[in-house]
Amino acid sequence: MILDSKIPEGPLAEKWDKHKFNVKLVNPANKRKYDVIVVGTGLAGASAAATLGELGYNVKAFCFQDSPRRAHSIAAQGGINAAKNYQNDGDSVFRLFYDTIKGGDYRAREANVYRLAQVSVNIIDQCVAQGVPFAREYGGLLANRSFGGAQVSRTFYARGQTGQQLLLGAYSALNRQIAYGKVKMYPRTEMLDLVMVDGKARGIVVRNLVTGKIESHSAHAVVLATGGYGNVFFLSTNAMGSNATAAWRAHKKGALFANPCFTQIHPTCIPVSGDYQSKLTLMSESLRNDGRVWVPKTVEIAQRLRKGEIRVQDIKEEDRDYYLERKYPAFGNLVPRDVASRNAKLMCDEGRGVGASGLAVFLDFADAIKREGQPAIAAKYGNLFDMYAKITDENPYENPMRIYPAVHYTMGGLWVDYNLMTNIPGLYATGECNFSDHGANRLGASALMQGLADGYFVIPYTIGDYLAQNPTTKVTTDHPAFKEAEQAVIAKNNQLLSINGTRTVDDFHKALGLLMWDYCGMARNAEGLKFAKQEIRKLRDEFWRDVKVVGVNEELNITLEKANRVADFLELGELMVDDALNRNESCGGHFREEYQTPENEALRDDENYAYVAAWEFTGVGNDAILHKEDLKFENVKLTQRSYK
Repeated sequence: MILDSKIPEGPLAEKWDKHKFNVKLVNPANKRKYDVIVVGTGLAGASAAATLGELGYNVKAFCFQDSPRRAHSIAAQGGINAAKNYQNDGDSVFRLFYDTIKGGDYRAREANVYRLAQVSVNIIDQCVAQGVPFAREYGGLLANRSFGGAQVSRTFYARGQTGQQLLLGAYSALNRQIAYGKVKMYPRTEMLDLVMVDGKARGIVVRNLVTGKIESHSAHAVVLATGGYGNVFFLSTNAMGSNATAAWRAHKKGALFANPCFTQIHPTCIPVSGDYQSKLTLMSESLRNDGRVWVPKTVEIAQRLRKGEIRVQDIKEEDRDYYLERKYPAFGNLVPRDVASRNAKLMCDEGRGVGASGLAVFLDFADAIKREGQPAIAAKYGNLFDMYAKITDENPYENPMRIYPAVHYTMGGLWVDYNLMTNIPGLYATGECNFSDHGANRLGASALMQGLADGYFVIPYTIGDYLAQNPTTKVTTDHPAFKEAEQAVIAKNNQLLSINGTRTVDDFHKALGLLMWDYCGMARNAEGLKFAKQEIRKLRDEFWRDVKVVGVNEELNITLEKANRVADFLELGELMVDDALNRNESCGGHFREEYQTPENEALRDDENYAYVAAWEFTGVGNDAILHKEDLKFENVKLTQRSYK
């Protein structure tokens, strides 16, 4: 299979504008004849559905939540990047492009990333027009702050709830189209299969989560905006409902899955406190603007602190190691997430971690409070400090926060071309569920940027190019392909319900998550990955023999929902391990212990691995087939990343 990324010819800065001119158009009268399905209503999905409805297409939007505004985009805290250069500090579209390529450790397409940087400036205007309450400076101008991997201030924010405010903006646009009748909304409905007719995506099979009814919906094109697969690790900062089922079922129908081992570990999360936890809580990266990361300088001091023999206030300044500032003076505490996470792990592995478990480092605001005053810090981060206090019962204004890395985002996803279409004609993937923009590591505040760029400004152009070349003829859900897919979904649900084993779904999910975290998490090695592959296969076999799914299909059955999702995670987890084992280098969030510099930094192998690894499904338990898309770098020079 030859992967055609469909990157336009011409200079980098002109590719997108020329492409927009060259794509085929659908005239307004014909748009009314085309149906488009959008699965997911986070920032990528809600913005896509609203914009496509505004253009005149007939849109069906699906979400498994009870309302589109409960999509996980709402949990994003810190901000959204845009190359506005309002601070006059040297930012530009090219600098945002370069920072993103470099931050992703040179494992992303130049053309896609440059388009993202270009479109970023439009996103802010769009959101301001919608009434998104971005923070403003005293004179009324929009405020900016810094995020990791950049030396400029380009992040727009709404305190620590930027995702919520952006989603409410997209949700209002979506509701407008629902009111006009251009978008039909299907909440509490989960996609369980993709339907293909004559080799093209023509619809989906869904389960009504309230009644259990299996239904089909047809369209001329399908857009997936279903987020990432971080919950394969069980413990992550994702909402518990976040899952990979829609993308994975599309993969099993032939869509290639790209770079699945590229997962992001966020450095500032509240540490694990016990086996009873079902998720972890993010503390925004924006906190690293004013918070200083440190650990005790010696193992002895750290041990005394953990035993309660001394308090954190007893540790003198000269006995504190501000290790990010020491090792990376140019970027300090605002190094990219993969770098900050690995260094936190390194400190804890040395025995200098803090907290009862020793798996935490300090994020200290004492200097910032002394410099600016507590009211100023509260104005910036008040809701985050309140959240931390409620969860830990500690006052972060008086004591340093304790933080530790946790799974947060996935850079891998369905392979897409420049038009965001998968290798299946008519099937598109937007936002976190595709692989396209972040390489091996996403910079902070870039997820919201990508979701809204794809939904508001990319897919409305590119989907028209496909539809214009296809007839308006509709395929009804009576077509044999729909009936066959429905029967497959029903059979799988009945199989899960009939096992009646002894272990709960959550028990299997936790076991898988622990395997993934230990062997395919912050650090990986060949021996551990080979062991994990064997154990995942054993666990999957046991799942299909001994899982207990209570209730019946024809009702609200959360256990059955979870079982379907965990069944997919058990297959996806093996592919992630295979991908990590195949990539004999370290890059970004993929850190193979065998491949590192003397200073413990990621050591890439550009000669052999400067490609997108796109995997083809060949059956459960069979080895996936690897397809490669070579990455060409014509505008940036491949160098060893340095943030010193």
